[in-house]
Amino acid sequence: MNDQNVDMRRMQRHVDSHPFPLVFATISGAHLYGFPSGDSDFDLRGAHKLRLETFIGLSEGRQTVEKEGIYGGLEIDLVTHDIEKLFRLMLRRNGYVLEQIFSPLVVSETPEFEELKSIAGQCITKHHAHHYMGFASTQWKLFSKEPEPRVKPLLYTFRVLQTGIQLMQTGRIEANLKVLNERAQLPYIDELFKLKRDGAEKAVLREARMEFFQRELERQMGELEEAYARSQLQETTEAKPALSDLLVRLRLGK
Repeated sequence: MNDQNVDMRRMQRHVDSHPFPLVFATISGAHLYGFPSGDSDFDLRGAHKLRLETFIGLSEGRQTVEKEGIYGGLEIDLVTHDIEKLFRLMLRRNGYVLEQIFSPLVVSETPEFEELKSIAGQCITKHHAHHYMGFASTQWKLFSKEPEPRVKPLLYTFRVLQTGIQLMQTGRIEANLKVLNERAQLPYIDELFKLKRDGAEKAVLREARMEFFQRELERQMGELEEAYARSQLQETTEAKPALSDLLVRLRLGK
């Protein structure tokens, strides 16, 4: 059995230990984005279903569950939201949860997950561009303020910018920077990949080339703003009734 199959079995064990039924669990983080290091842990994200009794009574229930585990040296971080919380985030132009739903790296799923993905596509609007602009700005601040700027937040910065640009242009969620760069053709991405892959999780840039990367940030931010202005995506989503119907059926177990 190859290492990938072993890793999936270990991740499945961790998912199976969740205290509530899961609607789905997918791989997020560096493994989804295309630039894991040798010591990268696995970030799993998903949605759980609180028991109906929780809502009949006065308990608010565990809206978010965080579970960490180590299996044969493999570190796994699982974070899930209750389905109602997740659905509300989907309606708030949150690109991060859409990336989790559309992740091709699926660890666990139910028949309802396919319906959820279909509805998630209806949640995409042109205003998701603001999510990616804000996310990129945050990652750049992390990168630029460090005494020894790390490769990881720099890659995250360019990843979210390119995800946002492609989303505005095509209406499709793509979180893998390797795939995104086939279209963007950023010549320095392979170099950054190598530094991240060959180094540790906290690999740093010995020569940060801050001015160059600052210009790249501004150029790609401008490209995202232009893609937003030209986007033919819908202004608002009308997916709320479909999500509400799915929520009721999941709660009732129908």
